[in-house]
Amino acid sequence: MKIESLEGIILSETNYSESSKILNVLTKEHGLIGVLSKGCRNVKSKLRGVSRKLLLGTIHIYYRPNGLSTLIGIDIINSFSKTIMDLEKISYASMILDLTYQVIRQTEDENIYDLLKYTLIKLDEGLDPMPLSNIFELKLLDFLGVSPSLDGCLECGNNTDIVTISSYRGGYLCRSCYQNAPIVLEETIKTIRMYYYVDIKSIKKLNIKKEVSKEINQFLDDYYERYTGLYIKSKDFIKRINQLNNKEVS
Repeated sequence: MKIESLEGIILSETNYSESSKILNVLTKEHGLIGVLSKGCRNVKSKLRGVSRKLLLGTIHIYYRPNGLSTLIGIDIINSFSKTIMDLEKISYASMILDLTYQVIRQTEDENIYDLLKYTLIKLDEGLDPMPLSNIFELKLLDFLGVSPSLDGCLECGNNTDIVTISSYRGGYLCRSCYQNAPIVLEETIKTIRMYYYVDIKSIKKLNIKKEVSKEINQFLDDYYERYTGLYIKSKDFIKRINQLNNKEVS
């Protein structure tokens, strides 16, 4: 086995034997790889503090292309310290990591790495978790080949007088074609298209109205359920947090 140093993000961790872990790591160079962190659960292990999900670093391993690689050490690039200390942020981060893991198993597109990296960085910098995660979710649909139609009415192609976005029909609908689909806010229609085209790396702030964010989030929840077949367990916890927050606001 040769030693390689790879930039990577730890997506998940699983206890292995009495003292070790298996880490699922998304890397720029080799996509998703499994890494054995031997003895990292021992108190005195130098790997203990770095063998955890939600960590970006230069990962030094004995690389095996067709099996488990073995961890030597990690030079931390970003530990996402603000995120792991905040219940709401860590909940969204877990959802983002879980979703990435499921998508990357279906399509190992190298562009997913930077999308994940800068989403997590922006989350740690303090951007609003719900709209940020919605941007991430919307962009991932491209990699799955099931993006909604956002350049005009999906029925007639009209790009004016758009009145709603339908998860059932798969995108924008104009006033002449929407029939019984619920109408959404005009700002929701404009914002979700902005989400699709914006470069996450360049975002400085996200000031999205609560009603708009709620409509977009509901659309994406329904759309993922209808078109992707992916189930993200961590989303259930986020829904409970949002319900509690709504109660507190009221």
